[in-house]
Amino acid sequence: MNDDQLVDIAAGDPAGVWAAALGTAGVFILLIVLVWQIAATWRARMLAAREDQYRQLAQQYARLLEDNVELHRRTLEELQQTRTSLTSMERMMKEIE
Repeated sequence: MNDDQLVDIAAGDPAGVWAAALGTAGVFILLIVLVWQIAATWRARMLAAREDQYRQLAQQYARLLEDNVELHRRTLEELQQTRTSLTSMERMMKEIE
């Protein structure tokens, strides 16, 4: 078949032209939907990974906060012991005078 015969066939069969157009449109719509779904799946995976990283970060922050509270408690205990010792030394100094 040469090009003139194809043009004559397409011009003579409007239903065939519409069928070809609808078929082509269907293929493009299918490709668009596939790409859209692949992108949506990828985005969902990225969000899930990010959420997991945030959860790990929150757990690490909680552990660090507990450690910080424990260090603060120890520091306060040591300060109280120092104050007690200093008060005791002041009493001794007053008694010596």
